[in-house]
This record gives sequence, C-alpha cells and structure tokens, in this order.
Amino acid sequence: MVTSNDKPKDGSEEPRPASPRGRQASRQAPQPVEPRPRRYMVAALPQSQPAAPGAAAPALDGDTVRRLLEDDPEVRVLRRLRGTAGNPGAQAPGFPAVVVAEMTAEHVEALRRQYPQLYFERDRLLTYSDVPRPPRRRRPAPAVVPPGVESTFAFLVRDADGTPLPGASVLVTGHGWPAQTSTGADGRAVVTMVGETPESISGVTVRPRSGYWSVHIDRPALSTTRDNLIEPMRLSETFDGFPGKQVFGWGQQAMNLDRLPPTLRGAGVRIAVVDSGADLRHPDLRDRVRAGIDLVSGEPDGWSVDAAYHGSHCAAVVSGADDGHGVVGFAVEAEVHACKIFPGGRFSDLIEALDYCVEQRIDVVNLSLASRHHSPLVAAKIEQAREAGVACVVAAGNDGGPVGFPGTLPGVLTVAAVGKADAFPPGSSHEAEIRGPMTGDGYFSPRFTCHGPEIDVCAPGVAVLSAVPPDGYAALDGTSMAAPHVAGLAALVLAHHGDFRGPYSARDARRVDHLFHIIRSSCVPLNLGDLHRTGAGMPNALRALAPALAQITPEPVEADALLGQLTAEMTGAGLLVPETWGPGESGRAGQGGQPGLGAPSGMAPQPGMAPQGAYGGGTTPNGPVPGGLVARGPRGRATAAGRVPAADQGDTSGGSGTGPKRRGTPAGRPYAPGPGGGRAPDGAAGDGPTGGPRTANGTPVTGAGQAAYEQAAMAWLREEMRAAGLLGEDPAGPAE
Repeated sequence: MVTSNDKPKDGSEEPRPASPRGRQASRQAPQPVEPRPRRYMVAALPQSQPAAPGAAAPALDGDTVRRLLEDDPEVRVLRRLRGTAGNPGAQAPGFPAVVVAEMTAEHVEALRRQYPQLYFERDRLLTYSDVPRPPRRRRPAPAVVPPGVESTFAFLVRDADGTPLPGASVLVTGHGWPAQTSTGADGRAVVTMVGETPESISGVTVRPRSGYWSVHIDRPALSTTRDNLIEPMRLSETFDGFPGKQVFGWGQQAMNLDRLPPTLRGAGVRIAVVDSGADLRHPDLRDRVRAGIDLVSGEPDGWSVDAAYHGSHCAAVVSGADDGHGVVGFAVEAEVHACKIFPGGRFSDLIEALDYCVEQRIDVVNLSLASRHHSPLVAAKIEQAREAGVACVVAAGNDGGPVGFPGTLPGVLTVAAVGKADAFPPGSSHEAEIRGPMTGDGYFSPRFTCHGPEIDVCAPGVAVLSAVPPDGYAALDGTSMAAPHVAGLAALVLAHHGDFRGPYSARDARRVDHLFHIIRSSCVPLNLGDLHRTGAGMPNALRALAPALAQITPEPVEADALLGQLTAEMTGAGLLVPETWGPGESGRAGQGGQPGLGAPSGMAPQPGMAPQGAYGGGTTPNGPVPGGLVARGPRGRATAAGRVPAADQGDTSGGSGTGPKRRGTPAGRPYAPGPGGGRAPDGAAGDGPTGGPRTANGTPVTGAGQAAYEQAAMAWLREEMRAAGLLGEDPAGPAE
C-alpha cells in the first residue's frame, strides 16, 4: 500500500511503501510471531561481468529486473533506486538500477540459479556510531536463567533541587543480560532483572536527555524495597553561564578552532549530515540547516525532525550557530543539508542519500554510521561520489573491535575517537571509557573506539557537548561525535585553502584526495601506544589553514589599543611577568573573582604529544615551544582552592589563541588540579602591570615608555608569526 506521504521524489524512482519506521502501527488482533523476511538489493550485472562465465544468459536492464520480481509471488518489491551514469572522465563506472525487495534466503538461491545475470546483496541495517552504554567486562551470559529468581529495582532520577528528570535512560547490568528503560514524567523508572540479585548487579548508568551529565556507578548498592535515588549534575555547574554564554567545546580547543580568525567561517561550502535528521526547533540549528531529504517516512520536511537526537548533535558540531549562546560549530556559514535515514537506516537508504549529495553538489558528507558487513553496492556508490568531488568523512565504529564499514574503504577519511580526562566530571559514564595509556595532557583512546590500519585520524569523541532537540544540550560519546569535528574542519579547508581555488578547484577525485592529504598532514601525533587507534593523530586547524592565515591582513586599529592587547597577550602567554597592578585592579582572576595567575603555560613539550613538525620547532623568549606556537590557556575557571586548573593552560593541540576570536569562550575544564594562566577577557587592554614590561624571567625590557612596550610586543608578535610559518626565519635569531 502506498500512502500520500510516499510520493516519489522524481519520475525515475518508485514510491516508498508505508514503513513502520515512520509511523506507529495501529493495534490489531494478535497473530503468531514468525521470522521476518530478509531484505535484498537486486541489480542486473553488466554484460562484461556475467555471474557464471560461459553461461548463455540474456542481458537484463533495470525495468526488466523490476517486472521479473514484481511478477514473482514469493517476492515483495519495496522500491527501486534509479541507476546513474558514470562521471565524465572518471574511472568509476555507472551505477546500476537497484530493486529493493523482501524474500526468503532459499528463494534468493533459486533465483540466482535461474538468473545468473542478476546480483543479490543483503540490504542490511546500519547502526549509529555513538555509545549507547559504557563497556563492561565481557562475560558469557548464562544459557539458562534460573527460574523464579528475579529482582525489581525502582529508580528516582532528579536534580539536586528535587526536579524530576523525565526521559532519562536507565541501564542496569548484571551477570546476565542488561536491562534498559527510561524515566516517566515523575522521574521514576522500574527495572526487573531475571536471574539477578542486588549483589550481582555490576553497574548502573543514567543518561538524562539533555542539560545534565550522565552518571555511572560501579557495583551499586541497590535496594529492592525503596527508590534508588540518582542525582545527575547540571552542565551549567561545569560551564559557567551555559547555555546563556556560548562556549567552545574541549574538542574544538584541542583542534585549535578557537584560535582561528573569525573571518574563516566556511561560506560557500556545502555539508551533508547523513543521520537521523536535524531538529530546526533548536536555536543552534534553526538558521544553519537549509535543506535535506527524509528517507524514513518520505515527508517533505521530515528531515527537520530528529526523534533520535543523534543527527542534531552531529550537525551542531559541524555548523552550530555563532550567536553568542550555547555551542558554536566549525563552519558556521557553510550550507548544511540533513539526509535522514535513521531510525532503521539500511544500505539502500545510504545509497539514496549519496545520490542526493551528488545531485546537490555537496562538498563534504558526514557519515556517523557503521556496519559489521561489507556492501559492494555501497562501496561503488561512495567511489562514484568521490569521483564527483564529494568527500566522505566516516566514523570508525564503537564496538571496540576492527573498523566498521564503510570506514574500511580506501576512498573515505576514517575517524577514531579520543578523549581527555579533564573534560568531564568524576562519576560520569565518560569516565568508564578511559583506557590506558594516557598522555601527560590527559588524552586517551577510549575503550569503545574501533581500531585498525584503516584509521586515518583521530578526533575528540568523549564528552562532546552539542545540541539536542528541542532546545537542549548533551555531552555524548562515540566516533559519531569525532567525525563531525573532522568534517567541519574539512569544510573550512575547502572554503579557505588556496589550493581549492586553483589546481584542485575541479570537482573530482583529485580534489577529495588532496583535501584528505591536507587534513592528515595537519595532524599532531598522539602517543597512545597504538597507531591503529589514532592514525596520523589529531588534525590541527592552524596547520591545515596556514596558507589562508598567511594571507589575512589585519584591520587598521589604534596603536594604543593594539599595544594594550599585545601586552595582555604576552602576559597571558607568560612572556611578561606582571609586577604591580593599577588602582582598582586585582589581576587576572579565574571566574568568580578567584586569583587565576599561575606558572607560564605551554613552555615545555607536552608529554605524549609529538612536536608539530610542519611548522618546525619555534623559539620564543621562553625557549622552545612545541610546534612553534605559544600555547596559552583559555580564560580560567576557579577551583575550590581558588586556582585555575592546569588543563586551562593550553597545550600543543589546543588552547585558546592569540588571534581574533569567534564569539564565545573556551569551555573551562575544572577537573584537573594545578595552577594555570588565565587571560583578560577578550584580550582587553588595561590589565597590564604598571611597572613596565618584563620578559618571562623578570628582566625589565630595555627602553623607556611606550617604545619599550612596542619593542617587546612587536618582538613577541614576530616570533609568534615565524613559529606559525607566517614569516621566514630570522637569521639573527636564536638557533632552532
């Protein structure tokens, strides 16, 4: 049966049948439960590629295949995907018309024998590449659960103020199978575990829908006679003023997005997020996602609804609005399309979504999805998209095993996940993902990330803060969250790197391959003991966009304002040591008025982080700085002891920058002890010491008055630009 909402998108494609994925089936009379038929993609093989060599079988076209299957009483035809011609001058051949149909495996074998010129492939389900629950020790579940043994646990999930949290996911794990439910309007949920006792429960995980950190408790002491109270912590307790104040996520800082000039915004590039849709009710997505396609229910605007929350989260990482509130994406002026294939997305849906991307001249596609099975038809479609200049950035997968498909393909950029230990509070489910070894900066490869030689790069994928429907925010884990970081950076490179306005401007495979080469070459290696978990390392936005940065001409400003900003930057970077402060000034302080001044930051190579060889080892008045960049932390966040955490000092791969900023502030990371350097808000003038400029070791700068400030400021600026590769080496300078 075809409904009015299942109209074909053009004359060459068949209507999609009504699907239980898109609408709730009405309650009917009971019937016996039987195995579901399997879904297949059927296509005619090219004449030069017969299934049985030497077999005298006539060639079949798409229409003939469709009629043949429609006339078969043991086959239920669902829809037909139109064929496409190969790209002019491309190596990839055209793509055949595909019929999607349901039938039994036995009937498929009979058809293969009868029609050797037909190709059959399972139309398998795809999975999200996020982490639904924290890993646990793999125990074989008992084959037989003892009858009559069960435990019922009631949970009450509310915040510290007593407000119940409806819709929170509650997962209970024991010796046998786990049980999962969600809280009702009163914040309560009940779970019955067959074959378990309170002492056999190994863990409880609670993940609120939005606004709160998750909670994970190992070996919980649960009661079967009263409510078990769980009180998650608000995100705003970690990110001061959030979401009223816009913040950069820790991953964006790690990739140096917050150090880019605000003029690099990705305008002119088209990005597609193939996922569960993008909810346009959210302020960070409302004016950012412009178009899309709904391959779940066929609704004209169905792509703008996201019941799974997954696609909205990914879309905001890529291109969340730069409006001073909530989060901000990488490419805030790129044109974003949402291709909705979840829930229930299959290989055939992915093929159809990629057809849309080619037709719409999409530049970058984010694929936060995976399968444990290879699909030759999907592989052929991805290669055809590559030949058309469409770059696919793919999540590696989250079951902790080998890389999933399509991340195994050579023509995509496959992204693994990394985490940072000070990016989330203790007791959260993110903490359960920590796996050794760990770098001195706290970077680690999480347990869930898939690994293998196919990994190209790694990116932040633990406790990634982004938007979820209808207007909230959540911190999620997964290579699904890592891939959008790289897709967003890819959009910036395409928009602003000069190579894509010159020798690589044509939409072809060379363009895609060069884009991936630039991203891999920009990476800062992470020493986590296994290159198959990190690939080339974490991409660095400053490296990837170095040619674009070299061409930026600063706007004319008043000399005094520039001097004041440079002095504040030098002090924040540890290049000047404040001596005394003027009347009414309390020095740089962490938020809440706590003192924030600490030891100079970023002055030594970071443990576990390789030097940024693309820039060479820069030298500053304080000595060598990894990558030649003065690492400077974001504005400080006071701890209970009145100190700014060491995590806020910046590092080789992250930290806020000395250049112009986009709106918002870097998100503080208050979970790592130790001193750190704060920064005057927005680099404002007037916070400098009144006793004259000094170098980092306290030696006064020679000269008098304004000239001394200018001398120190200009020398520092030259070193920063030289270290970043924007100026040539100074033959009179110190040896590198």
